[in-house]
Amino acid sequence: MNRYPVWKYVVMAVALVIATLYTLPNFFGEAPAVQVSAARTSTQINLGTVTAIESALQAAQLTPEAVQFEANSVKARFASTDQQIKARDAIEHALNPNAQAPGYVVALNLVPRTPAWLQSLNAAPMYLGLDLRGGVHFMLQVDMNEAVLKKLDSMAADVRTTLRDQRIRHGGVRRSGEALTVRVGSAAVADEVIQAGRLAYPDLQVAQSSDAEGVVVRMGLLPKARLEIQQQALKQNITTLHNRINELGVAEPVIQQQGLDRIVVQLPGVQDTAKAKDILGRTATLEVRMVDESAEGRAAEAGTSAVPFGSERYFDRQGRPVIVKRDVVLTGDSLNDAQPGFDGQTQEPAVHLTLDGKGARIFKDVTRDNVGKRMAILLFEKGQGEVVTAPVIRSEIGGGRVQISGRMTTTEANDTALLLRAGSLAAPMDIVEERTIGPSLGAENIAKGFDSVTYGFLVVIAFMCVYYMLFGAFSSIALGFNLLMMVSVLSMLQATLTLPGMAAMALTLGMAIDANVLINERIRDELRGGASPQAAINAGYDRAWGTILDSNITTMIAGIALFLFGSGPVRGFAVVHVIGIMTSMFSAVFFSRGLVNLWYGRQKRLKSLSIGTVWKAGAAPKTLADGE
Repeated sequence: MNRYPVWKYVVMAVALVIATLYTLPNFFGEAPAVQVSAARTSTQINLGTVTAIESALQAAQLTPEAVQFEANSVKARFASTDQQIKARDAIEHALNPNAQAPGYVVALNLVPRTPAWLQSLNAAPMYLGLDLRGGVHFMLQVDMNEAVLKKLDSMAADVRTTLRDQRIRHGGVRRSGEALTVRVGSAAVADEVIQAGRLAYPDLQVAQSSDAEGVVVRMGLLPKARLEIQQQALKQNITTLHNRINELGVAEPVIQQQGLDRIVVQLPGVQDTAKAKDILGRTATLEVRMVDESAEGRAAEAGTSAVPFGSERYFDRQGRPVIVKRDVVLTGDSLNDAQPGFDGQTQEPAVHLTLDGKGARIFKDVTRDNVGKRMAILLFEKGQGEVVTAPVIRSEIGGGRVQISGRMTTTEANDTALLLRAGSLAAPMDIVEERTIGPSLGAENIAKGFDSVTYGFLVVIAFMCVYYMLFGAFSSIALGFNLLMMVSVLSMLQATLTLPGMAAMALTLGMAIDANVLINERIRDELRGGASPQAAINAGYDRAWGTILDSNITTMIAGIALFLFGSGPVRGFAVVHVIGIMTSMFSAVFFSRGLVNLWYGRQKRLKSLSIGTVWKAGAAPKTLADGE
């Protein structure tokens, strides 16, 4: 009746081992570290970078605890913050000899001390939020009016192209405030402009008016279109911030919209505030220029003479010089979109660009006039230019669609497309709030949070053992297993733990024991009713299950609602709360019954249970009136 088959005990043992393994990384803590990542797409992070870092540290007489090489960064871990700061200066000096044109981002960070054998199992600690780990908090204000004006400036060029293509004569297209004005010679021409504008630009409200100088067609944004521009600007800025912050290697950064025009950026573990600001202010722009094909230009490219007047030297991804003219044919302002893809003929990775009306016209004219010559596409980051590709123009290219290809990997194509698409901000931003939470304050919060969970756990255990005796001990072991499972699941999911999450953890422990209280009281009721000990155990667990399931489902619904409709700390609370409910149902019912079955199930003639009310064979059944 009260015996588990072997496979259930195997499940319990496997769950216990897995929970223990994936909880362990949280006990090793974090170490101060220096992280090195690429400042430009042309900078490669490889084993040579690791060797250069190790040489710089050896020259500075610094010994790191470990040097970890990852896909996009190298992290050197140290025993103290003093060594960390000295190492940062040494690495910065070695890797970035030219401070005005840094090739690497060298930032202070914190990394876990997880042993290698646990890392090989993909076991990692939970991420800690800003309030527990320390770091920086920024509140950024987006200039929405400037976003609208930039969009109107772009649309003005498109309107000029449309009117020229339809051979409609006009006196100029200008932006006046938050509207475009087209001056025409007569009301008949105004009607043509209005008709063309309504067909080509449904987001603009087109109307005719007159002033002292003549007839004017005014094109203003519809309220819906204005709102869409502002929302798109906010989304693009958030995407840009994500792209830039990735270089810092921040674990679980918080980048989210707040209100209609503000963005909150939280970088847990980042100690270098100046470096964080530098990354947030990063720009990436595109320029198209013609390659200098003159004899002087070719000689300069071969390194046999100086760069001719009116040209500049840049380097491609392989480090080869390319001499390009100073005159800019096209800029990234004419870029509407950039997506990674593949070359239709060679099937090599490529980046497909979509230009606006003005850019498409310029590109078509330039390619028509320069067939057989090379055109360089340059990417500028922090003022430093790099030739992404310099293909030969084979024929006129129209339609506003351009392809960048040439010895790119799929990753480079994705990165380049992302930089071009979201490398520049859609609207300027100002930092209106800045807070720094030091690691010492974070450590204090961690200590207080762990103390609250620990003390609550111990008080619950003490109460259960005193009130329910051996069954209370079983419940306490199940509660400890529940805590172990909860932490392991959060670690496996790489969830971010914050102070509200720790509060949810303490609350979940108090709620989890409620299931064992229901089971123990149900067993007591069965004993008082005259059931045998084995029958009371079986009936107690079976009859309490329905109540436990109902109460946990209703509580989980509330937690899911908090997750769906909440934000920030509320969602963190909800995640821990919901995970705790699921683990408590497994531990309180399945695991605790396994312990009871293991202890009592093997006893064929069981005469008593240590559950606070001792039932003995032959004694009169006790009732609730007996003081139980």
